[in-house]
Amino acid sequence: MSRRRPREAGKPNFFLTPMGIVFTTVVIDLIGFGIVVPILPLWAEDLGASPTIVGVLTAVYSLMQFIFAPVLGRLSDRFGRRPVILASLLGTALSSLLIGLANSVLLLFIARILNGISGASYSTAQAYVADITTPETRARGMGLIGAAFGIGFVIGPAFGAVFALVDHRLPFFAAALLAAVNLIIAWKRLPEPDRT
Repeated sequence: MSRRRPREAGKPNFFLTPMGIVFTTVVIDLIGFGIVVPILPLWAEDLGASPTIVGVLTAVYSLMQFIFAPVLGRLSDRFGRRPVILASLLGTALSSLLIGLANSVLLLFIARILNGISGASYSTAQAYVADITTPETRARGMGLIGAAFGIGFVIGPAFGAVFALVDHRLPFFAAALLAAVNLIIAWKRLPEPDRT
């Protein structure tokens, strides 16, 4: 039977470190992408959307990410990584909540657009990792961001399917809560990296 090594004195939990917060931010962004896969088509049809509209609703998230990733990257260069990451988490929390409260296809579109814009923060997350790592540790940091993508893609649809068994809105409320908790942690513990 193996014994776990005690955590080194004064060393914080990984998820409370800047790298852990950025990792969690990317996971939450990707959960926002995948969470709708099992639910959105059925829900949109209940609200009167045609199959074509359902396809557009699904695609608009990725389209917004594609358009806004370079925009958020430039904003993070100009105003700092921390404000962009915090704004992204706030947008993810609000958009997930809005999706859960949506009672029309138009509201779903608005929420998915906001969710896609917020989810475009992966470019800022990668820049943050580049800022806080050394050349020797950069590959590990970027590898963690890649792992966050994979975890988010796996957890998102599973998260949506399991919570939808209780209520089709619950996955979105849970995603909003996750983003809000991560926002609070990031607000308190995520410093602006030194880019000099």
